[in-house]
Amino acid sequence: MAVLGNLRKNSFVLIAVIGMALFAFVIAGVFDGSGFQSQEPIGIVNGEELSVTDFRNQMDVLKKSYNFNDLQALTTAWDETVRSKLLSQQIDELGIGSSRDHLEFFLSQSPSFNSDERFLNDAGIFDVNKFSNFIAELKEINPQSYSQWSLQEEQFNKQIKFNSYFNLVTSGFNSTFFEGKNQYLKSNNIADISFVKIPYSTVNDSLISVSSSEIRSFIKDNPADFDQKSVRSFDYVIFNESPSVKDETDLRNKINSLLNEREEYNQVSKLNEVIPGFLTTPNLDFFLSENSDVPYDSIYRPKGYFSSSHAQMIFNLENNNTYGPYVDGDFLKISKMLDKKRNGNVRASHILIAYNGSQESNPQITRTKNEAKNEANRILKLARSNPDNFSSYAIDFSDGPSKSNGGDLGFFQEGNMVKPFNDFVFNNSVGIIGLVETNFGYHIIKIVAKEDVALVGTLALKNIPSERTSDSIFNIASKFEIELSNIGDFNQTAESFDFEVKSLNNIGVLDHDLPDMENQRRLVQWLFNEETEIDDFKRFDLSRGGYVIAKLTDKAEEGLMKPELASITVLPILKNKKKAKIIISDNKKFTNLEDLASNNNLEILNVSALNQVTPIVAQAGFEPKVIGKAFGLEINSISDLFEGETGVYMIKLNSIKSADELESYTPFENQLTNKFRSNIDFSIVQSLKKSADISDNRNDYY
Repeated sequence: MAVLGNLRKNSFVLIAVIGMALFAFVIAGVFDGSGFQSQEPIGIVNGEELSVTDFRNQMDVLKKSYNFNDLQALTTAWDETVRSKLLSQQIDELGIGSSRDHLEFFLSQSPSFNSDERFLNDAGIFDVNKFSNFIAELKEINPQSYSQWSLQEEQFNKQIKFNSYFNLVTSGFNSTFFEGKNQYLKSNNIADISFVKIPYSTVNDSLISVSSSEIRSFIKDNPADFDQKSVRSFDYVIFNESPSVKDETDLRNKINSLLNEREEYNQVSKLNEVIPGFLTTPNLDFFLSENSDVPYDSIYRPKGYFSSSHAQMIFNLENNNTYGPYVDGDFLKISKMLDKKRNGNVRASHILIAYNGSQESNPQITRTKNEAKNEANRILKLARSNPDNFSSYAIDFSDGPSKSNGGDLGFFQEGNMVKPFNDFVFNNSVGIIGLVETNFGYHIIKIVAKEDVALVGTLALKNIPSERTSDSIFNIASKFEIELSNIGDFNQTAESFDFEVKSLNNIGVLDHDLPDMENQRRLVQWLFNEETEIDDFKRFDLSRGGYVIAKLTDKAEEGLMKPELASITVLPILKNKKKAKIIISDNKKFTNLEDLASNNNLEILNVSALNQVTPIVAQAGFEPKVIGKAFGLEINSISDLFEGETGVYMIKLNSIKSADELESYTPFENQLTNKFRSNIDFSIVQSLKKSADISDNRNDYY
């Protein structure tokens, strides 16, 4: 109080103190990752800056529209922003534009506009004049909506330009007569071979040594296979803020105290009042809203909804009987049976035969109601004759959206379907197939399964650590930090406290949720901070409660992968290469399959119908070199020993059947052209990314 009194006497000092406090708050935000950290753009693409504001707006849209989490929104917004910028740069360079005609055609092809009755003429076709008049009226009577349309129009024009660019590039991907013929011959020239395979496993690993310099050389010779982003590795110890035994005991006492009615003194009325208990309350919904950490669920549920450890006990209860207390995840629960419905949950499949004019029918359906009825009766006979083929009939004949699932509607309870459908499935037995008419058309229905459902009221209290327990965990983590500062050895400190040291490797700069630890952006940012050195450590809060103390153990910057990280991939490759040399050296004197097989106690295997399109060899697996060798031999000739994927081979070409010449190879030309053009949009953007100069500053902000 004396300090405050002195400050009041000197307003300048007071202002200075407040200013310093605010400055400290801002600086704290900078260093703890929660405040503004950078004045740089979110990224730069070929010298053009990407707006942070636009990027954040795009993230917000993704979160709201698609329920993306932070990491999903961050990744998707970045990919879309970079894609848009790269394509816009190409379009500007090529001078691609869009006209009014382009926009009108674009709108006429969009379901959002060509199915809107406001913009259709008498023939049901999109009328651009109607749409133009609508926009003109909008400009006059609703400027705000017109402004939104202007923004949308801008996006449409951008997409039109993108489409024009993609179409221009795609049109350049075509196959020739020669390529079509070659594709035909590769697919239809058939070879039969015999071979002997000496597996690499026949050479003991103890005979093979691979040096670190050999691993480095292999990585250097194959850089594309071992390119890596900047990553970090760290060790950590977790201090979980878990409830203690006493916390659990206190919770059990609390839940038991809520079972029966009790008297409590009301400070307002100054009288003792009777408080209903869980077992006797006449208003369970209100009681649970006041006392339970999980609200009352008034829906009838099947047995599978409840925890597998307790479901049977709950379903065995008679009405108004209880089960518990029992532990279910983080909760201590007592469940009360309120009501049961036998066969209250039904699973059914159906085949919908719609007709012109039936509710929500596809406009393309032209059959009359009578024709639909006849068709439904035809399929009903098929389904009853072959009930096991019901799902296939649904896929082939149904007009309903469930056709892709074989007509399966899953489980549903009474009242969820229109009345005729509902009455049929709940009034008939499992396995029955019948026909029902509704406003949607004719339904051929198969009742697949039924199960009981129950209405259960559950009093649930979350088992959370007490303040006393939280303080204890905080003290232990603090002592660990102090001890670690004194000793300097992470593992030794953990051992002295009887904690397990865990490790995480290959953490990326934008990683967010880590194994055992959700929402650890601050930890990841610290790992990638330029001032964080190997063996530095720091404590971070866990989102679920508790702490993690992390120690940086390794840094790997963008570039070629370190040998110790790449060895898991490289080592088997180099070992097999050395084994291949040993096997070839030991067997080079053999020039036929019989001698090679006999000397190595192996079989001669025969394989037929090989072609040059499929790299799979029966009894050998993925072996493209075997295919290549086979089609390079003369009939009845034998290859030298050569290295394959899983062993050393010697093969003999027994026969080859050449495909007949065709008058036209156009189908194969078209097949190749379609293959070239498939997923072309993605391929173009990936190609632009590879050749672009892209700076990613997301880590400065998120």
